[in-house]
Amino acid sequence: MVISFIGAGNVGWHLAQALEGAGHIISEVYSRDPQNARLLVSQLYDTHIQPDLNFAESEAQIIILAVPEQALESVLERAVLPPRVMLVNTSGSVSLHKLRQLTEIYSDVPVRVGVMYPLQTFTKGDEIDYANIPFCIEAADEEMEETLVEVAQTISDVVYRLDSDERRILHIAATIANNFSNHLYAVAHDLLGKYHIEFDILKPLLEQTIKKSFAIGDPSKGQTGLAVRGDWQTIAQHLKLLQEINPDWANLYRFMSDSIRSKYYLD
Repeated sequence: MVISFIGAGNVGWHLAQALEGAGHIISEVYSRDPQNARLLVSQLYDTHIQPDLNFAESEAQIIILAVPEQALESVLERAVLPPRVMLVNTSGSVSLHKLRQLTEIYSDVPVRVGVMYPLQTFTKGDEIDYANIPFCIEAADEEMEETLVEVAQTISDVVYRLDSDERRILHIAATIANNFSNHLYAVAHDLLGKYHIEFDILKPLLEQTIKKSFAIGDPSKGQTGLAVRGDWQTIAQHLKLLQEINPDWANLYRFMSDSIRSKYYLD
C-alpha cells in the first residue's frame, strides 16, 4: 500500500517505520513542526516532506492521522484530500461517527474513514516489538475494514475488530492501567528520592505484581496490602507522614486506600 502520514509525533514516528519495514511505501509526511517531519523522513527510504495539508495530488491510498485528538478538527478543516482516499485515525477515543462528520463538513471530495488504533505507549527512539502490539480496527465499510485488518496484520500478530463504543471503553481501561499506574510510579520515585533511596529497589516488586496479575487473569484476586487486610492503624500512620511530606500524595494515598476498601469490604 502507498501510505502518507499527517503527524510525526511518537505514534507517527513508530507506525511509519513499522509499515515501511513491512513493505509498504510511505509517500509523504506532514507535521506542523517541520523538524519532526525531517527527523521522521530521515528514518525512511524514499519519503517526501509534505510542506502543507494539501494532499490533492497525493498518490496515497491511505492517509494516516497521527495527531492529538484536540488538533483533529483543525487539521481536517485545512486538509485537502484526494477523492476516495482511506483516511485513517489512530486515536482510541475519537468515534468513527465523529470522524465521518468532520470529513463531511470539511472535505470537498468523498473520502472513506476508518480507525487503526495501536494499543501501546510510544516514545521516539524506544525499541518496540510491533508483532505483539494489539491493533484495533474499525471502518465505515466492510471492504475498507478488511483492507485495514490486512495492513495491520503485516506488522502485528494481534489484530481486533472493535467498534467505537468498545474502543472507547478500551481507551479508558488503558488510561487507568497505563497512565495512572505510571503516575503512581512517579510519586513513589519522588518519595524515595527525598530520602535518597534508589527507585530500582522497587523493580522486583513491580515486575512480580504485573506478572502475577496476568497469570491470575483477574488482578483483584491477587490484591495484597494494608487496605485489603484492613490494617487501618498503619494506613493512618502512613497518611500522617505523607501529609507532612506532600498533602497531594496523602490525598492520593487516601483515595486509593478508600477505593480498595470499598471493593473488598462492600462487594
